[in-house]
Amino acid sequence: MVINKILKVILVLLSVAYIIFRIQTKDFLGDIISTSLLVLLTGLYYFGKNEKQPLFLYFLIAFSLSDILNLSAYFFLDSIEYLDLTYYLGNSLCMLSYIFLIILCSKTMSFKKILKQFSVTILILTILGIFCVTLITETAQMSLTTPEYITEFLYNTIIMVLLSVALINYMDKEDNKAMLFFVGSMLLFFSEMVQLAYFYIKEMTHLVAIYSIFLVLAFGFFYHQSQLKHTSDIKLNRHELEF
Repeated sequence: MVINKILKVILVLLSVAYIIFRIQTKDFLGDIISTSLLVLLTGLYYFGKNEKQPLFLYFLIAFSLSDILNLSAYFFLDSIEYLDLTYYLGNSLCMLSYIFLIILCSKTMSFKKILKQFSVTILILTILGIFCVTLITETAQMSLTTPEYITEFLYNTIIMVLLSVALINYMDKEDNKAMLFFVGSMLLFFSEMVQLAYFYIKEMTHLVAIYSIFLVLAFGFFYHQSQLKHTSDIKLNRHELEF
């Protein structure tokens, strides 16, 4: 218990340090802190006393591996082949981590019920999602090769799917766990979009601050929701105990 509290304090301090290093454009130090944060968060979740959600653990592991891979690129800056590898494999691991979140969120949803209740909402989200992904990816088209464009398009699509699934899940469940997951997904989406603007449109310090803060908060909300259960699950467990 004491160790968990100490680890949480360390995570908060590292999060502040990460944001500061990003703002100061000390990317190498920022990436070291980022990787350390993810490894510690994964360890805190794995060794915590709460019931584990394997898919959430896979999300943390895949995202951590992506960060470790990106960090390793600093030692191979002269190798174009290795930098290409880190770009494609790193993005693939990130996409895989988000897919784990999508599966985690959707596996508790009743699709028949959702299609019946939110058919119009799903249609609107689909149209908006296609429009947003196309528009967002197009902003970086001039700076990307065809394989990079496809990678970015898939990446943005998966992020949009995650946000849409999280929103539908919250509308369906309307409990704290679903709300925290949706807020985390929304912050992650905004972080990714601001980061895209920073890399491909204009490098501005305030954009770094915004996407770094959003990313840290997103993981905070994701971790917090992982410690909760859906209200419907709690009621079901109580009913089983009473029975």
